[in-house]
Amino acid sequence: MYTSIDKLINTVKEAFKDDKKIGDMFEKCFLNTINTTIKRMEDKTSYVLTGDIPAMWLRDSVCQVRPYLVLANEDSEIADMIEGLVERQFRYILVDPYANAFNEEANGAGHQNDLTDMKPDVWERKYEIDSLCFPIQLSYLLYKNTGRTSHFNDTFKKAVHTIIDLWKVEQNHEENSPYNFERLDCRQLDTLARSGKGPVHKVTGMTWCGFRPSDDACNYSYLVPSNMFAVVVLNYVDEIAREILNDEELAKKARNLRDEINEGIEKYAVYNHPRCGKMYAYEVDGLGNYNLMDDANLPSLLAIPYLGYADLNDEKYINTRNFILSTENPEFHIGKYASGVGSPHTPEGYIWHISLAMQGLTTDDVNKKRELLEIMKNTDAGTYLMHEGFHPDDPKKFTRDWFSWANMMFCELVLDYCGIKVKK
Repeated sequence: MYTSIDKLINTVKEAFKDDKKIGDMFEKCFLNTINTTIKRMEDKTSYVLTGDIPAMWLRDSVCQVRPYLVLANEDSEIADMIEGLVERQFRYILVDPYANAFNEEANGAGHQNDLTDMKPDVWERKYEIDSLCFPIQLSYLLYKNTGRTSHFNDTFKKAVHTIIDLWKVEQNHEENSPYNFERLDCRQLDTLARSGKGPVHKVTGMTWCGFRPSDDACNYSYLVPSNMFAVVVLNYVDEIAREILNDEELAKKARNLRDEINEGIEKYAVYNHPRCGKMYAYEVDGLGNYNLMDDANLPSLLAIPYLGYADLNDEKYINTRNFILSTENPEFHIGKYASGVGSPHTPEGYIWHISLAMQGLTTDDVNKKRELLEIMKNTDAGTYLMHEGFHPDDPKKFTRDWFSWANMMFCELVLDYCGIKVKK
């Protein structure tokens, strides 16, 4: 269907003539997503399943199509598919900006018994800042990689105003927010404390977050990498508003909020670690409590340069990275086949393929990129696909045998190693 894909697969296989398995894995992962998870709808939008769960996550769906952006300028069908996803994402945000995952139609599937304001379109209503960041990022990257601007339409403008207004409300969650969330008969990480309001915190300038991108509840209410991502995409909104929409009001609105959130990050989220020096905490509450860790899911602290918040050589990022990739990070695990970052979302000691890919995408060391590809190749459990978490001493123990996001992170690292990169 997409004429450019075979050509790209052949290019990658030629680059890995010395390692047939990596080339074959790239082909299987790259085709798996587009053949099994992406559905073009009659209204020309695109619906993207996360894989083994019959719903579309705003975050996952962006990460699933991101590597296809390298083909979008030469293949209009791929560009149309991505533009259709952008349109559907922003339509969903206008249905409910607090929701993280949506049904293909208003069929009432998903977690309808949760104690929150559920709608039949919504699969799950765990509020995560990144669910609103990723669609803005994708709209911007589509523009940067193709020159298209047709998706910056009324749906986009209404949704972006909705997002900014919500983030402003959530700067003072305790007094202003209409959002609460409780799930009954579940593990603690699937619900919010204090009758659904979440942990105690104070106003910082950052915007409140209920859940991490893992869909686990936040320990503290200001999730730092997600606030960083909000700063980045508000910069995108500023640029789009000024250069394409000629909307100075929207541009100013985005800049003002960006500055407030960024000031909050630098004032409340920097921790002076005795070994690593000044670094970023994963979560804070503004009351002096810091959660020093990183999670494999994106956005993460490891992904700071990938997101565009700071440069690879930024001192605080280097210090943060040194912490993340050490046993001082409670989610960093070492085993016979791999060492890397995992998540409380999966069994204790498991490492995630997503985090291994991100480690490779946030280094300029080509040899390290190849080393990480080798580790990913050797921990596929013979499936030629990536998984969620796996046991570093026994990769045949893994979670999720159909996880499109992880497959495409592997593909993005392969392309990056080949010098083929998404324009930012």
